[in-house]
Amino acid sequence: MAVLDDLQPREVFHYFEEICGIPHGSGNTAAISQYCVDFAIRHQLEYIQDGKGNVIIKKQASKGYEDSAPIILQGHMDMVCEKNFDYDGRFDFSKDGLKLAIMDDYIYAKGTTLGADDGIAVAYCLAILADESLEHPPLEVVLTVDEEIGMLGIEALDVSPLKAKRMINIDNENDGELLISSAGGMAVKCSIPVRYVTKKGSKYTIVLCGLAGGHSGTEIDKYRGNANLLMGRLLHFIGKNIRFDLCYLKGGLQDNAIPREAKAEILVHEKDAYQFEELIAQFEQTIQKEYRIIEKNINIYCEDKGTSEEQVLTPKTKERVIFLLMTIPDGVQKMSPETDNLVQTSSNAGIMRLKENCFVLQIHIRSSVSSEKYALSDKLKYLTETIGGTYTTDGDFPAWEYSPKSELRDIMFKTYQKCFGCNPRLSGIHAGLECGSAYSKIEGIDIVSFGPEIQNIHTPKEKLSIVSTQKSWEYLLTVLKNCK
Repeated sequence: MAVLDDLQPREVFHYFEEICGIPHGSGNTAAISQYCVDFAIRHQLEYIQDGKGNVIIKKQASKGYEDSAPIILQGHMDMVCEKNFDYDGRFDFSKDGLKLAIMDDYIYAKGTTLGADDGIAVAYCLAILADESLEHPPLEVVLTVDEEIGMLGIEALDVSPLKAKRMINIDNENDGELLISSAGGMAVKCSIPVRYVTKKGSKYTIVLCGLAGGHSGTEIDKYRGNANLLMGRLLHFIGKNIRFDLCYLKGGLQDNAIPREAKAEILVHEKDAYQFEELIAQFEQTIQKEYRIIEKNINIYCEDKGTSEEQVLTPKTKERVIFLLMTIPDGVQKMSPETDNLVQTSSNAGIMRLKENCFVLQIHIRSSVSSEKYALSDKLKYLTETIGGTYTTDGDFPAWEYSPKSELRDIMFKTYQKCFGCNPRLSGIHAGLECGSAYSKIEGIDIVSFGPEIQNIHTPKEKLSIVSTQKSWEYLLTVLKNCK
């Protein structure tokens, strides 16, 4: 029996569990895209699948809604793939389905991200398309790929087959909230050339872990620790006290997820081994004190690997790598002067890799002000090139700007009042949404974003509220009914 079989609405959780059984990490969405196409064929619905794997499925209006303006329901098929440091080493996101479980009101995946961001949107859409009893205007369901790595799917989407000028995006994680604007963003890569020499010494593995991490759009204002930059700071601290050589450096899994873990391997002189271990303990105490309110589980482990001969970075190369990690702008850069508690501009150094020929730092920039986004990009470029590196950008997507007039927002606001007896929150968000791309590509489009409660997205602690999923489902059906 499926894990979610007993949950209501049955159709929604049925499709959600099927989606969780299909590998669908960003860049690996062929199977989930084909699953949606097969669904459309099975239900005799008109569909379009483009070369990227984006899928559009259309459904005619229900009886009595033939003359209603069409509406887009939109979500993305890909998920962020993160797993716990000590989770089953055989688990492979590219091949294996998630292992679902239920605890109290929440669904989660054992040891990994759940992908409710944005699998629940796909499940909602398929359940609506499959149900002939619902009342709704003509529907254009738009399911995109590779949202999590820079809105690549929707940016490539040909929107000419779409007739609707109203769009409900189902990619918000806060129950009771209607989103009405979002930040733009850009993925950037700083690459520093490196050279190696052979050296011998006492080898140590350093692991910095236990950080909370989180989505770099929704959690960046929590000022959580960044494992990549803390590792850079640790290496700088070690180098101020003893000589060491660096042979391995890795951290983070996604540029848009605040990195939770980082690992380094170094060589030290045998005579400095005891002092090195003392330095590790001292630094651990320092950052535990600094982050005592924000991070409860920071740990730094070092393991003595014995005497070893290794390929290590040359001193000048090592200096450049640590310099970049120590100076790169990270976290909140500016808060909005117009909206309380809304981040306006930020950066997240999400991935670092020491490779054979270069050290790479991948960063996600966000801003609701495009000029600030590009100014921050220029600053990163200037810094990188000053130390002999190269700088590239990818996945540049626009902001979704607030519109003072919105018929769809009015419908959804009033529907929420009638359904629940209170007002929804109207908010902007620092995270990037595909609404920005839709807003820039479809002239005059009216957009609102909503969704059920999902906690700790982009981390293995991600969990989906069952009650909120039920509530949001009934609300969505009522909204569609009211869009006559």
